[in-house]
Amino acid sequence: MFREGLLVVVSGPSGTGKGTLLNNIRQKENNIKFSVSATTREPRDGEVEGVNYFFKTHEEFDSMIKKGELVEWVKYCDNYYGTPKRCIEDTIKSGFDCLLEIEVEGALNIKSIYPDCVSIFILPPSFDELRRRIEGRGTEKPEAIQKRMEKAVKEMKFVDKYDYVVVNDDIEEAVNSIKCILASEKLKLCRNINILERIGIISDI
Repeated sequence: MFREGLLVVVSGPSGTGKGTLLNNIRQKENNIKFSVSATTREPRDGEVEGVNYFFKTHEEFDSMIKKGELVEWVKYCDNYYGTPKRCIEDTIKSGFDCLLEIEVEGALNIKSIYPDCVSIFILPPSFDELRRRIEGRGTEKPEAIQKRMEKAVKEMKFVDKYDYVVVNDDIEEAVNSIKCILASEKLKLCRNINILERIGIISDI
């Protein structure tokens, strides 16, 4: 029986390994599509336009805001990030789960617009490990790394606004945790009203 897909919002500080984690999910689950965000930051090595992000100039991003093409947008570390509305809604209506990797402020905005979304916060095993991962990229100066660490502290204060928390210490365990979350969400009563109606027991609940 057809059912709309889930909107899954995933957040966590830079360096928690969200990208690696979600790429593993994508490889193992056929019913998941990723919402591609728009951003004004420069592409990193290996990132592909329309796959990792829609890379925009500041002028192009401003135009998207004015036209109402973004569900939400935020400024993070001197760059703008936004979520195209059409990408989310087309994915869900086609029956696919839509995974959205997004910063905390944007995630809270998404939850206010789509209150039935599933929100997951990714944590590092420790702050020391978080710093090690960021430094290991070799792409940022010490002051930028410190800025990201300070941002991480602020972001973690919002963890109680999320439905689930996953510690990304072991990648396989973290992937399995997210798969279990999605499976359990699909079994919730509120997401299966059409099945109850077909069986003929909805009036008894």
